[in-house]
Amino acid sequence: MALMALSGFEGFEKRLELQFFGDDPNIGIGLRQLHFDSIEEVLAAVQCTVVSAVGNHYFDAYVLSESSLFVYPTKIIIKTCGTTQLLKSIPPLLSHAHLMGLRVCSCRYTRGNFIFPKSQPFPHTSFRDEALYLEQSLPNYLCFRKACVMPSRMPSQSSWHVFSASDEHHIVLEQNLDVFTIEVCMTELDPVLGRKFYRRVGDSNSGDVAGKEMTGLTGIGEINPNALLCDFAFDPCGYSMNGMDGSRYSTIHVTPEDGYSYASFECVGSIEDDREMGEMLKKVVQVFRPATVSVSTTSCVGQQVWKRVKNALETVGLSCGSFAVDEFPSTGSIVFQTFTTSRT
Repeated sequence: MALMALSGFEGFEKRLELQFFGDDPNIGIGLRQLHFDSIEEVLAAVQCTVVSAVGNHYFDAYVLSESSLFVYPTKIIIKTCGTTQLLKSIPPLLSHAHLMGLRVCSCRYTRGNFIFPKSQPFPHTSFRDEALYLEQSLPNYLCFRKACVMPSRMPSQSSWHVFSASDEHHIVLEQNLDVFTIEVCMTELDPVLGRKFYRRVGDSNSGDVAGKEMTGLTGIGEINPNALLCDFAFDPCGYSMNGMDGSRYSTIHVTPEDGYSYASFECVGSIEDDREMGEMLKKVVQVFRPATVSVSTTSCVGQQVWKRVKNALETVGLSCGSFAVDEFPSTGSIVFQTFTTSRT
């Protein structure tokens, strides 16, 4: 992972999700038609590159030098860490989509608190700057907009920053009423487990080969055994993984350095298999054994999912310290929970 700040590498990601629509109801491949050089153009604006990629019938997944990119026919998700300028991807993305006959219909931007906020470049210098940049970059017809900071009641833990925008026809995406997204941020990783995300001294393997070794060594491969994994190990340390399970993605990113260790996990699920999601969360926490965890759950299905999150994490020794909930255009409700554990 490149672009390390003088104070250390910024693990907390910025996440951008854009939904599109077109006149053709059978839009088919849609955004997956993007040429690789167009993807590279978008990522150059962000200041990151592709290091590995995989695809299936439903979407394409790219491991980036700074996290992940997922491309569906009518949806793009970009998640980047470090000092990347994620929001600068919006103008080229909208331009490429327009050439394909697609218009953006909703946007969601989320992030936690930066560990090294003073190292962030514009427009990520503050959430106010980010919200203003989003307001100016998105078309005016995305008229249902909301920006807020969902606080943690624990001063030592991250707050959750959310910007959401939608046009009048996509205030809630009805086809996704049973789908939820979970974003997990973990800090103060167990130092012994964190060492597993360092490459061996003298390791001459490629990042892909070393990544597969880390996946097996750490137990990440057991989190969702049904998923096709695309994993990558950075030199001298750090790890990224994208998982593909049918139309659903999962992703993990790890910054293991002492003093600012961080790991994230994100996945998509449905209300029909939320019990399985709880088991996955327990496995994730056991891989890293973090001292602090924050979880954002985005859904339109009410309380069932976030309660499952709380129950799952409490069974592995984490205590819920704060809870916040709010409603956003095009996404339904976002529940933000923070958890801590005591180490002896």
